[in-house]
Amino acid sequence: MPTFVALVPAAGAGLRMGQAVPKQYLPVAGQPLIRHALQALSQCSFLAAIHVLLSPDDAFWDRFDWRDFGQRLRVLRCGGATRAETVNRGLQALRGELEETDWVLVHDAARPCLKPLWVERLARELGEDEVGGLLAIPVSDTLKRADSQGRVLATEPREGLWQAQTPQMFRYGLLSRALALNAASEVTDESRAVEMLGLKPRLVPGDATNLKVTFPQDLALVERLLSEGKTP
Repeated sequence: MPTFVALVPAAGAGLRMGQAVPKQYLPVAGQPLIRHALQALSQCSFLAAIHVLLSPDDAFWDRFDWRDFGQRLRVLRCGGATRAETVNRGLQALRGELEETDWVLVHDAARPCLKPLWVERLARELGEDEVGGLLAIPVSDTLKRADSQGRVLATEPREGLWQAQTPQMFRYGLLSRALALNAASEVTDESRAVEMLGLKPRLVPGDATNLKVTFPQDLALVERLLSEGKTP
């Protein structure tokens, strides 16, 4: 049976938040933002390990108590300048521990509203897939393309468009090869790196509440969802 592990890249500074503290450590519902994602992943018993990928000079992680996660939670201080570089370095650090056919689930540290049942559904639906895939939701809003002056240049058809989420789940060997080739390019998620190999990841329906915190106004929304108990 293949092993399943999670990788949580958390080496970024979150500059768009405009905060002195990296966004993964901003307080949300009484806890640092990243802790909510880790709590959801830790409830997935099929995950053998949860690897947090930090910047080598991260000065915030050790300010918090993570002992209740036990030995499944591991810290790798291998972060790079981009998400792709960070995940690529994390995969390299795990060389020798994982087999080519083992599964790696990469989840954003800034998606705190994750539910274990979504992770379990992803693993169940992709467990026999030849490529792997990701959680995503169909685009429902009308999409506008802007010009350099902030005016509408075109209205884009939304048929067949999906909004990518995480976790994204691929075999260790495949994802390692994809990122080794493309980590230096402008890939913003693991699926894109795999797509650049000519493969077609599968889209697994996610949930609109699996939000990513990007801008300051996002904090209030995810805090309300977490405080109301709509997520773990």
